[in-house]
Amino acid sequence: MDPEFWHERWSRGEIGFHQHDYNAHMQSFVETLRIKRGANVLVPLCGKSRDMIWLLERGYRVTGVEISPRAVRDFFEEHSIAHGVTELPDARLFRGKHLDIYCGDFFTLDLTGAARFDAVYDRASLVALPPQMRERYVERLTALVPEDTRSLLVTMQYPQDEMRGPPFSVPEEEVRKIFGGFWTVDRLHEEDCLEQQPRFREKGLSRLTERVFLLRRTKPAGRA
Repeated sequence: MDPEFWHERWSRGEIGFHQHDYNAHMQSFVETLRIKRGANVLVPLCGKSRDMIWLLERGYRVTGVEISPRAVRDFFEEHSIAHGVTELPDARLFRGKHLDIYCGDFFTLDLTGAARFDAVYDRASLVALPPQMRERYVERLTALVPEDTRSLLVTMQYPQDEMRGPPFSVPEEEVRKIFGGFWTVDRLHEEDCLEQQPRFREKGLSRLTERVFLLRRTKPAGRA
């Protein structure tokens, strides 16, 4: 899945993964991150997620990473956020009040100049990636954050043969496998949500389970 795939999705407006309301799981479990006001929350593959607004309104700083310029521009325009733009060697940095969004490739972007990441919020990153990219994603994420960093992860599971992703089905056993080397994994919540997700019923899914995990970075990692 190369960058062009996402550029095309955004240009055609095929962004069914975008939620128009704040994520209920984030609101319910953000306190498990144990961070104070002013802490910097990393949101990988952030799109134009409204969840970043919710985090900002609660007094957190937010650093997003998104490959689509369209998504980043839409985010700032739709929320009327004043910002400046800085050209970097491998990205464009859109900076607002307590908010940085790097428009570039999460897997290769040089983030050494970014503020320290105190927590991670992932609602639509891991599930956006096909299986062959997920271990690489975890390795990259692990290398970006210090020990004891906590991450709130939201996943979904469904019969993969019933729908073509993204979003992809990510079973709990896979979460534990790919994160287990450098993170502790605790499931906080699980629910059958097919009845509340009509667009997935219309795609023919017979079942859909959402899970929320609290991850904690436990061991040193190599450089990004």
